Amino acid sequence: MKGWTAVMLVLGVMSSSAWAAPKSCEELKQEIEVKIQAAGVGSYTLEIVPNEEVEDDAMVIGTCDGGSRKVIYQRNDLTGSRMM
Repeated sequence: MKGWTAVMLVLGVMSSSAWAAPKSCEELKQEIEVKIQAAGVGSYTLEIVPNEEVEDDAMVIGTCDGGSRKVIYQRNDLTGSRMM
């Protein structure tokens, strides 16, 4: 019976991820913005970029479009210049 339970658990995990529809980049970006604003961050930039345009020092906080694009976060200071 233990073997059957393990098989069902694996199949359940596999089927739930297979049926989950990928989110659009804009939908993911909106969800991230809500969380950032709830954390009280006042000035930031979120940008959606293709994988090949992601810089080494970029803070990637999300992946979308089937893994072909990333959501990049940058916190801005009060003068408008970017801080990491």
